[in-house]
Amino acid sequence: MTDRAVQIEGVYKRYPHFALEDVALDVPTGTILGFIGANGAGKSTTLRILMGLVTHDRGRVEVLGHTIPQGMIAAKAQVGYVSEDMRLYGGATLEWHMGFIAKVFDGWDAEYAAALVRRFDLRPEQKIKGLSHGQRIKAALLLALARRPRLLILDEPTTGLDPVARQEVIGALTEAMQDESRTVLFSSQNTLDVEQIADRIAFIDRGRIVDTDDKEHYLDRWRRLRLALPEAGGGAALPAAVSVSVTGRVATLVTDRHSDDLIEACRATGATVQGVDRMTLEEIFVASVMARREEVAA
Repeated sequence: MTDRAVQIEGVYKRYPHFALEDVALDVPTGTILGFIGANGAGKSTTLRILMGLVTHDRGRVEVLGHTIPQGMIAAKAQVGYVSEDMRLYGGATLEWHMGFIAKVFDGWDAEYAAALVRRFDLRPEQKIKGLSHGQRIKAALLLALARRPRLLILDEPTTGLDPVARQEVIGALTEAMQDESRTVLFSSQNTLDVEQIADRIAFIDRGRIVDTDDKEHYLDRWRRLRLALPEAGGGAALPAAVSVSVTGRVATLVTDRHSDDLIEACRATGATVQGVDRMTLEEIFVASVMARREEVAA
């Protein structure tokens, strides 16, 4: 078994009005990678390349040790895929879908499927066309999870779900990851969902990976410092800043290199440190993206 569930190196895919450029991702086996980006950032295109639904122009893609797209048939036997726009057969029941998947995939776990039916409050005899959006997402997730795939690829699975349904989905994913040989790649705009379950994070913006790191390392190294400056407009001398905003003698510094040494370096400029605040994953994402956009525009 490979120690990397997904490896992407130097992947390009160009469309008339959008391009993935030099995308690289490394997803160790047994991790949950939260893939965060705004609408149109390239999340879905990247995941569809992994699934062999889109062919990249150049670069290297491996899924569970199989080169994509050549080895897609072998890889798909062990990959579960759910997207928020996935379509099941509207005129068929959930029970019919469960029976169909059980015949196609040897790994189908009927006992686990029955437990998910209860957990998601679904009725197997109900036709798909009679389900709400949230119920359809839960049905699709059930069909993927009950196969016990080695890799689960989820493209915006919680979009449009009410808070209770979102927590049910997140709970099921957390439970599925009790088996450390399984891996989840989970794309979302909702950083709160990702923050709850992911142990590794990748940010993507305008077709490029902005940053990737362990979640706890992200949360540990990013801080917002509130500073009183010795004179108005003195923020230019502040060290290790991703961004600085200054109003008179008050500065707010955002850094991705927080340490005791940084605090001392700020004090050495004559600034008084009035507060050091932890940042949410959403705040970190926004700061990372805005810093990159400003760098590109410069």
